[in-house]
Amino acid sequence: MSMPHRPLEGLSAIVTGAGRGLGRAEALELARLGADVVVNDFGRPGRDGSGAPSAAPAEQVAEEIRAAGGRAVAHTGDVADFAQARDLITLATTHYGKLDILVNNAGILRDRMVFSMTEDEWDSVIRVHLKGHFNTTHFAAAHWRDRSKAAGGEKVYGRIVNTSSEAFLAGSAGQPNYAAAKGGIVGLTTSTALALAKYGVTANVICPRARTRMTEDVFAGFEQPAEGVDPLAPEHVAPLVGYLASPAAARINGQLLVVHGGMVAIVERPRVQAKFDSKQDTFNYDELDALLTPHYADRPAGETFAAAEVLGLKRQ
Repeated sequence: MSMPHRPLEGLSAIVTGAGRGLGRAEALELARLGADVVVNDFGRPGRDGSGAPSAAPAEQVAEEIRAAGGRAVAHTGDVADFAQARDLITLATTHYGKLDILVNNAGILRDRMVFSMTEDEWDSVIRVHLKGHFNTTHFAAAHWRDRSKAAGGEKVYGRIVNTSSEAFLAGSAGQPNYAAAKGGIVGLTTSTALALAKYGVTANVICPRARTRMTEDVFAGFEQPAEGVDPLAPEHVAPLVGYLASPAAARINGQLLVVHGGMVAIVERPRVQAKFDSKQDTFNYDELDALLTPHYADRPAGETFAAAEVLGLKRQ
């Protein structure tokens, strides 16, 4: 009987928002691959971040991992709080001796059209998604830099997997806060990838399609099949996260990948579609009108650019 492949043996990992849904599936997969896991979840019951915090979701997932023979500890802090994010990284480094893998997944939804959205609805989503990703990344990056310095400048092992969304790629009319936060996470990831490469750390970002309480509206009408494989099950996203966290992915850095059951798409950075040069030193209105208006003449009114067209995805 062959032993299970455990490429993450001896490594420690943090997964934020791991009490339910996608984060839970990712935490279980990392543990299955051999990692020691810190399961983070603030535990508010509402997908909009409402309700009283609870330790139960994080504790339950940590117990699942331990019951399966793995090592796990729960952390119930709010990653959008700078000090609590620091405590999360400290918990991993003190409990397991070091941190090797950071998976940022925590998030909330407060959907509204841009003309109806309140300041709080904007700020709260940006805070949890974008600031939450920054906070944990900041302290993890400092940990890896310090380890590298202590080793005389040698490279260390570090993996960051961040969570964006196709709402950023394709646009989502009722989610300006969410789409903006997810776009910001891509920028944060590519910047982090460049900054930490010299220390041996990679940072990549995924856009998962998974059926969770966060996406129940998005996938309305695409119900779980009564039989066979559910392509939108969170468990189908988790293997890519495990792979990106592994030594095998050492050459993958600063990349954006769309993933769901049976499909991984690597998204290129934006490329120039068309280029126009002025016949003068600089453009004026008339020349721009003569060049750009015909270029867009065949585009239906109201049509917007969307990377979804390249991926063959439908707009939500």
